Amino acid sequence: MNNTNERSAKRWWALLALSLGVFMGLLDVNIVNVALPTMVKSFHTTFSNVQWVISAYTISYAVVILVLSKLADMYGRKKMFLTCMIIFVVASGVNGLAPSLLVLDIGRAVQAFGGGGLMTISMALVASIFEGKERGFAMGILGSVMGLSTVSGPLIGGILSEAFGWPAVFYVNVPIGIFAAILVWLTVAETPSYGQGQKIDFVGMLLSAVAIFSAVFGLIQKEDNPHLAWTSPKIALWLLAAAVLLAIFIFVELKIDKPMMNLALFKNKNFVGAVFVAFALGSAIYSNNVFLTSLMQNYMGYSAFSTGVRQIPLTMWALFLGPVTGYLSSKFSTRKLISGSLLLSALSFLVFLNAMTTKLAYTDLLAPMALLGISNALINPLLNTAGLAGAKPEEIGMTSGLINVFRQLGVSFGVVILGLSQTNQYDDYLNNHMTFTGVPTEVLAAIKHALIDAGPFASQAFVTSAKMTHLPFHSTLKTVTDNAFFAGMRGVTVASLLITAVGGVLAFFLLQDPAKKEN
Repeated sequence: MNNTNERSAKRWWALLALSLGVFMGLLDVNIVNVALPTMVKSFHTTFSNVQWVISAYTISYAVVILVLSKLADMYGRKKMFLTCMIIFVVASGVNGLAPSLLVLDIGRAVQAFGGGGLMTISMALVASIFEGKERGFAMGILGSVMGLSTVSGPLIGGILSEAFGWPAVFYVNVPIGIFAAILVWLTVAETPSYGQGQKIDFVGMLLSAVAIFSAVFGLIQKEDNPHLAWTSPKIALWLLAAAVLLAIFIFVELKIDKPMMNLALFKNKNFVGAVFVAFALGSAIYSNNVFLTSLMQNYMGYSAFSTGVRQIPLTMWALFLGPVTGYLSSKFSTRKLISGSLLLSALSFLVFLNAMTTKLAYTDLLAPMALLGISNALINPLLNTAGLAGAKPEEIGMTSGLINVFRQLGVSFGVVILGLSQTNQYDDYLNNHMTFTGVPTEVLAAIKHALIDAGPFASQAFVTSAKMTHLPFHSTLKTVTDNAFFAGMRGVTVASLLITAVGGVLAFFLLQDPAKKEN
């Protein structure tokens, strides 16, 4: 009896350690966003150069997930988790000490190798440790941690960077990572090495990594250059390379005896549904948070810390709802819960849409943030449970890896698509309304060109700068610029609404409830 109780206690301590790993790995995707202005001053460089601190992590994070998932399945998930934690902690320490931006960029790429592994291997380990109803409850907790870590970056990053400087956003990982690694070492049993006697599919791993790199890098190029056409070689060549490499990867995986990925997974309608939900979650809900944070900081004028505090109505629900999703899924249809949660997020964007006017006040954001927070808090845990349902023990790591890859690709895709929707609506408004009576055409054309180059968020700083406020038509210009900004924000919101609505419908028709599968 004592042994049983001890094993049970160990499982929950293990869940704590794995949750810390997930929290750190995902948090570091966006925790540095609010520290970028400080880095610009510290390294005496431009904002564009400093943005690679984010991009280096994002690209590497997406690239390594599948490779590390497969290696963990083959050679032991505990082993790989601890290896990733060591990489993550050491790289975090190096990043905090980085003497130059180049060192920091390289350190962030290395850190992402650890962070990507922590994220996906944690899911696989939880699925290995827990069974039955306990697995649903544990996955619910892990999912709530994922949702919380993704949306709490501005708050935590703001607190640390404002109080201690930008290195603190990296140093904080070191003690937490060491504590989590010790807990995992003491409480987690190693999983079987399913790769004994197998050769590593180096070709498949290389092709998958380069294909994902090309896709994410191409999307980042489009994000950085929103006015460039998709057909521009700077963008199109990367996306074309991704498509060609994906085709070669599929061909190779179908031909070899022991492929890196069992492509038969994509014949499973339930798994395909989980992939669509993960993509919708990343491309609409997580990506939208980037624009919401920028709205609150760059337009409404809140500091990084104040922005984080004011987003608590969005973030707090993960603490309350995540752990109970296991109970909910045992009482109600998981398929309907996920579908309904995505449609609830679509409703939240409809409320956001109504609020996006020049009369916007913080109180107008409370209801839609609460609705979006509730939907996010429900979707993440339910998705983990639904996506891994029926997965073979030797494929749990790869299955969780694919879900996480599509979630991350969704974020990269979403930031670009939502950004393009914003830019198009903003540009259209300026083109149609910059016709002031009595102002020379060439002057208006120059101002409009400057506003379009600045983009929606930077337009506020431009139009309130000293060289613009003295203009006799400044008041009219400010009104037009504000309206253009909110036209862009409505474009972001409509795109998010459409993605979540389509995702909700696909989830309803593709996902299957466990009971139905058993029958």
